[in-house]
Amino acid sequence: LVLHNQQKVLGIAGPKKAAKAAATVGKSPRFYPADDVKRPLPSRKSKKNAAKVRSSISAGTVLILLAGRFRGKRVVCLKALESGLLLVSGPYKINGVPLRRVHQAYVIATTTTVDVSAIDVSAIDDAYFARAASSGEEGEDEFFANDAAKPAVVSETRKADQKKVDAALLKAVEAVPMLKQYLNAKFSLSKGDKPHKMVF
Repeated sequence: LVLHNQQKVLGIAGPKKAAKAAATVGKSPRFYPADDVKRPLPSRKSKKNAAKVRSSISAGTVLILLAGRFRGKRVVCLKALESGLLLVSGPYKINGVPLRRVHQAYVIATTTTVDVSAIDVSAIDDAYFARAASSGEEGEDEFFANDAAKPAVVSETRKADQKKVDAALLKAVEAVPMLKQYLNAKFSLSKGDKPHKMVF
């Protein structure tokens, strides 16, 4: 006991600690690089597992958009894509919302549903919405000369697909009384409304 206390006071390692330190001597690196070694940061892009769609959302559910250009509009969910995003449409002829992808975090699912079993959207996936590569890079002079924003160009394929989907979707909407007026009405809250107590 006296020897142990003397070792502790003088900072001398005991036989067990000495043996453990001797075993780990070979593991410590002797060379350290002058420059820091870059390690890849965790990225969401490399995540392969799609988000699970909540149970209140399915094909044919009427959703209320909460963010973006069309916030407040009611749309029809057509299907869930592989990325976890939802494919929705207005339809465009009723409220001006085209075929687009939305995140489920920015929608309110309502109890209203539409029969979309007759609508074929199998050809529309995440790659369908990929942006086309620009034909050429602008020079410095062209960059500063064109201050006005360029209008978005919708391809003929996208227009044809929109008409095809809307034609089938309009038939399903018109089969339900007052649904066309419901989709056309914009959602809003007034003073005193309590959304957490509402049933959509």
